[in-house]
Amino acid sequence: MTRKVTVTRYNPDWEFKFQSESELIKTIFQEEIRAIHHIGSTSVPGLAAKPVIDIMPVVIDIERVDRFNTEMISLGYEPRGENGLPGRRYFQKGGNLRTHHVHIYEKGSPEITRHLAFRDYLRANGEDAKQYGTLKLELAKQYPFDIDSYIKGKEALVQEIEKKAMEWYKKKHSF
Repeated sequence: MTRKVTVTRYNPDWEFKFQSESELIKTIFQEEIRAIHHIGSTSVPGLAAKPVIDIMPVVIDIERVDRFNTEMISLGYEPRGENGLPGRRYFQKGGNLRTHHVHIYEKGSPEITRHLAFRDYLRANGEDAKQYGTLKLELAKQYPFDIDSYIKGKEALVQEIEKKAMEWYKKKHSF
């Protein structure tokens, strides 16, 4: 079955879905988790998004994460290992009708800052968020059954926003 690319207007329930799923994940990883963040487009109020909740737990030791695969499977997650990104553990829930993605990184990974900078920048910069949301809605209409073209279509804008976000984030968090 081909996955349909669906982008919807912002839904305030996304924050609740993040909170409730985070609690379940915390019960599995317990002391291994140092922090857990809502990332991705569903974490930015007002931003159009694919209705998939992206969760980023930060753990003490990334190598220990694989020990929890059975418990994550019991919550409906499919373990995908690094899934193309070294230093990450990735889980997805919902099969072709995905509901959640979990991106786990070890404390200190630069990927954590990249994700948080992108999220926080879009939360603080409504015009860029609006431009990004509009592009995603257009691409979903243009490529309803072609996730690769959808992703490729937003690549340049994501890179542009990410660059601005990292500069903004560094200024904001410099001492």
